[in-house]
Amino acid sequence: MPLTQPDRIARDLAQPLMLTLWRALQPLRSVTTFMNTGAHPDDETSTMLAALTFRDGVNLSYICANRGEGGQNDIGSEVTEDLGTLRTAEMERAADVLDMRLYWLSESPGDSIFDFGFSKSGVETMGKWGRARTLARFVDLVRTDRPDIICPTFLDIPGQHGHHRAMTEAAHLVMDLAADPGFDGSDLPPWQVAKLYLPAWSGAGGSYDDELPPPKETLRIGGEGHEPVSGWPWPRIGQHSRWFHKTQGMGHWTGAAPHPGWPLHLVRSEVGADRSAVTDGLPMRLDDLGDGPDLKAASRAIDAALSAFPDRAAVQSNALDAHAAITAALDTIIPEHHHRLTRKQAQLARVIRIAANTDARGWLADDVLIPGQTTALHLEYNPQAGATLSPDLPEGWSGDASHITAGPDAPPSDPYPDRHDPLHPARPRLAVTVAGTRSYLPLEVPPLVLPTARATLSRDAVVLNLAAPDRGVTLDLTARTEGTPGFDLPPGWGQTWDGNRVRITAPDDLAPGLYDLPLTLDGRPAQTTHLFRYDHIAPRLRSFPTRLRIRALTVTLPEARIAYIGGGNDRVGDWLAALGCDVTALTPAHLAASAPFAGFDTVLVGVFAFRFRPDLLDTLPALHEWTRAGGNLVTLYHRPGDNWDPDATPPERLQIGSPSLRWRVTDEAAEVTHLTPDHPLLTTPNRIGAQDWNGWHKERGLYFAKSWDEVYTPLLSMADPDEAPHKGALLSARIGQGRHTHCALIVHHQMEKLTPGAFRLMANLLHSTD
Repeated sequence: MPLTQPDRIARDLAQPLMLTLWRALQPLRSVTTFMNTGAHPDDETSTMLAALTFRDGVNLSYICANRGEGGQNDIGSEVTEDLGTLRTAEMERAADVLDMRLYWLSESPGDSIFDFGFSKSGVETMGKWGRARTLARFVDLVRTDRPDIICPTFLDIPGQHGHHRAMTEAAHLVMDLAADPGFDGSDLPPWQVAKLYLPAWSGAGGSYDDELPPPKETLRIGGEGHEPVSGWPWPRIGQHSRWFHKTQGMGHWTGAAPHPGWPLHLVRSEVGADRSAVTDGLPMRLDDLGDGPDLKAASRAIDAALSAFPDRAAVQSNALDAHAAITAALDTIIPEHHHRLTRKQAQLARVIRIAANTDARGWLADDVLIPGQTTALHLEYNPQAGATLSPDLPEGWSGDASHITAGPDAPPSDPYPDRHDPLHPARPRLAVTVAGTRSYLPLEVPPLVLPTARATLSRDAVVLNLAAPDRGVTLDLTARTEGTPGFDLPPGWGQTWDGNRVRITAPDDLAPGLYDLPLTLDGRPAQTTHLFRYDHIAPRLRSFPTRLRIRALTVTLPEARIAYIGGGNDRVGDWLAALGCDVTALTPAHLAASAPFAGFDTVLVGVFAFRFRPDLLDTLPALHEWTRAGGNLVTLYHRPGDNWDPDATPPERLQIGSPSLRWRVTDEAAEVTHLTPDHPLLTTPNRIGAQDWNGWHKERGLYFAKSWDEVYTPLLSMADPDEAPHKGALLSARIGQGRHTHCALIVHHQMEKLTPGAFRLMANLLHSTD
């Protein structure tokens, strides 16, 4: 569907014509590309990049390893591949602000270059990603983009995230491999990167703890000044970009104080030492690429276009001259520089469109399509701009200025596109032609394509508690296309369908384990779709095979009436209810009552809830009083910045460790020692044993407690290889007549992954008596 009128107005306010034109002009000032590299969305050095491109005219690109699937989610409960889909879209929007080309090493949700969780080792990271795969992909993208400069965001030193360390190590290797014609990991022509820089600042902070000092500063990118048209300082523009990383809570206000700049260390140069700028020794202008008259004419015309601002007519005229001169120069320039000229052509075509005030936009009547579907296309533009608009469609699609038809064999939308270029948005898009030059715009809401055979289950993962007599699961198909549905079941299982409702029954002697049941429609594999709509990104779609996962396990349920207070970042309450627990999710209305916790035996506070539930903060005195009177309070992990005051948030002092790298265990198979094996929380109603620590996913836990009041008893000890053991993963204390237990294990994530031990341990934590 098209944008609403208020949404269109809001978008218009964010893109004033003269500011848009000013920013489009700046990369014309240089033919040099600065490539930043990082491991995750948000690793880009946004504030420095804003100064480089909008002040210094340097062209930007960014290579990101993975999609951030293993990170936190500050705006919802999406995890792993779903979270990676959101973060991919956020990174694209962040790149748009900086006019930056974006590339990914990871090409699909099943790629080995995956955010498998926090790592403290680059060696471990490369081992899991695949060293040969990582380097080949990195080289291929460097040869595609052909940057002059590479600069990783982080250092390869102890105390840094292992993913960061791996990407920095790879950047050193790729400088040689990309130039080596004998490298067999890429069939693209070799490319010699001219310079490699490292940050000459520490990457330590709330998460990391660099053990070695940064390298010596050899050059500083100044932070002074501000954008002439907007008046914004460069770091603030960088934060405009970072704001789009909303799943990570990014975007921070910066004042008007001058920024001290960004110190860099030149590791290697193929063009000599620096004098004063990262571009020293590199071609900056078109006429630096050769002596031909066309290059000189193009440079003069670009200079004139830049000088003509804000006279739009003069900008357009000179940009047209430059575009024509570059077209002529392409026939004579050596192939090594073709990419510089074709980028300038695309940048000039954009300037010509903006300077003409085309005010062009297009939208579809439907933004979610099935293969072969036809939908209306609406085009809007300034008729006095001398522009023509037409749809530019993927192969197999058809259309004209009023309708488009998705290809009959159009594949489902890709949640993990491997690149993004603000100058060349993905098809279907709009082609805008002005005075013979063509530039491209995305549709207001880029359409998504559904798979042909679709079926969505009301639940795609369930737990079947073997401690209860029922061996059945009832669920619904909430949406499906034509065809008779059916599960592919193991011997001894049954399925009974009543329309879109099915009852699946397992045999009475079902063994504990994980059962994976694919769904078909008329015998064809069905696909489930997850559609994501958030205001800060374009809609996104992830399709994957429709399957029901059933975890059969034995859990004795807690004797407790449980109140769950979630912050929107986990689904623990839902999982407990599915297990058979007596759970009530407390809304703001519940917490506003005079005695909000009356009638409950246990209150469970979800991940980050003290940050995202201000109504919970207001009830802290009542919550502490209820606990001291005999209640069982359980808090799941929080970060130090999640309104966790060590002296006020818990009933007794409990401090969360920072930086988080020092207070987590990333090895999901790390040995767990029970410090007090007979403690009720480890024995009642389920005896927790070694088997309950098997099969964990991603890591054991994070944001462990650093220090605590003596009333708390540490129950577990664990450590990453070659590190001292941590005891702050699970703490419990008698508080008056009640109890407070703080759990920094990632049990909420384990429940999503159907890890049996997480359900058994959680049942014990919620048990109201000990």
